[in-house]
Amino acid sequence: MRIKNAPIQVKAGPEDGLEEGQFTAYAATFTRTPDSYGDVVAPGAFAKTLAQWGEKDAVIPLLFGHRMDDPDFNIGHVVKAVEDERGLLVTAQLDLENPKAAQTYRLLKGRRIEQMSFAYDVLDEGQVAVDGGKANELRELSLYEVSVVPIGANQDTEILAVKAASDALAFGVKAGRVLSAKNESELRKAHAAIGTVLSALGQDDDQEKASGTGQAKDEEPVGAKSEEPRPNPSARALAELHLLTLV
Repeated sequence: MRIKNAPIQVKAGPEDGLEEGQFTAYAATFTRTPDSYGDVVAPGAFAKTLAQWGEKDAVIPLLFGHRMDDPDFNIGHVVKAVEDERGLLVTAQLDLENPKAAQTYRLLKGRRIEQMSFAYDVLDEGQVAVDGGKANELRELSLYEVSVVPIGANQDTEILAVKAASDALAFGVKAGRVLSAKNESELRKAHAAIGTVLSALGQDDDQEKASGTGQAKDEEPVGAKSEEPRPNPSARALAELHLLTLV
C-alpha cells in the first residue's frame, strides 16, 4: 500500500454551504507535473475503485495521518467522491463527537491544515512522456482511505513558497534589518529544535547500521507506507514553515 499527498483548498462548514462538520477538498490532482516520486495520476484512475466502493455497504474512511492502528484517528467518512477535470474531489463528514475530529474541523476551518493524502495500491501504470521528460503514469488505483495530514511527504509546491519567505527574511537580515527580540528568540528556539531533530535522525541511522538493517523506516503504521523515508523532508519543511511565521 502506498500514499500520496495533495495540497488542498478547503471549504468547511455552513459558511461554505455545507452541513456542520463537513468539508470538501481534492484528495488527488491530475496535474501533469510529476511529483517527487516521478508519478502523475491519470484521469479515470479512480473510476473503478469508486464504483466498487459504491457497490459495497460501506463508506471510504477518513483518517488523520493514515493512523489505522488507533480508532480515535478514524475521524469520519467520505460522503461523496467524484472525479472531475482537476482530480479526486471528496466531500467528507467529520465525527464531531470525536475530540480529534472536532479539533481537525477547527484546523480545517482556520486554514491551518492544507494537505490531504490517500492510501492506495497500483493496478495499472506505465511510462509516459511529459514536457520532454518521462513520468510514471498511475492509470488505475485501488483506494483504501483518505487522510487529513499536517505535512505530507511530497512538499514540492509548498516548499517553494516557504523558501521564498525564508530567503526574504535572510535577505532582510543581511541588509541590516533589525530583528525584534521576540523574532530572534523564536529563531534560536527553531535552531535548537532543528538540531534536536537532526541529532535524533543521526541516532536512528546509527542504530540501523548497528542492527544491520540499513533501511529507513516509516513512522506510519503498517498499511500506509510511503516509498521514501519521511523524516528528512518533513523536518526540513517544519523548519522552513517556522521561518515563514517570522516574516
